Amino acid sequence: MRRRLRAGDRDAFGDLYETHVDAVHRHALRLTGNWSTAEEVVSETFFAAWRQRGRLEEEGGPVKPWLLGIATHKAHNANRGLRRRLAFLARRPADCPVDDIADAAAARVDGARSLAAVHAALTRLPRRDREVLALCVGEGLDHRQVAEALGVPVGTVRSRLSRARARLRALSEEAAAERAPARRPHGRAEERDDMATRVVALRLAEEPR
Repeated sequence: MRRRLRAGDRDAFGDLYETHVDAVHRHALRLTGNWSTAEEVVSETFFAAWRQRGRLEEEGGPVKPWLLGIATHKAHNANRGLRRRLAFLARRPADCPVDDIADAAAARVDGARSLAAVHAALTRLPRRDREVLALCVGEGLDHRQVAEALGVPVGTVRSRLSRARARLRALSEEAAAERAPARRPHGRAEERDDMATRVVALRLAEEPR
């Protein structure tokens, strides 16, 4: 596969897309927390992969780490661009009121809230730790593959993952302590946020070191 990709074999590139497009999209969603932005990241990732195919080493294991490394970089750029756009919009006057579209959007609300809750938990981590977490826990890459994807030493991957585990466990414990006086969260949004943090923390606790 590596040799075929380096040679510009379009059939090989099609196989690459079909095999890994879902993984790239999931990874982009975890890092951006936005469906449309994730779709843009997917497009940019495969476009960049085609342009950078000559940099792919002929010898090596699966190409998924290489592809997810590109996706990580594209997601980081997309997040930076989104922050600039939000800052620009914040300086603009408010738009005129528009018709209520709640009924049309209702079908996507729960999915969007769940994604936002998980993303909110992850964004409380430093970016580099969050990227390692998304690759290790989200996509199941081992430490060596994550190191290949991000271009860092394996020891760096281990230390970043350890920090992410510790931080999310602490966040989960803080959330539990804050909610201890009440029998249950006040609403579904709070319950979802709390559950997202706990689920991520539990998955980290179960992840082999």
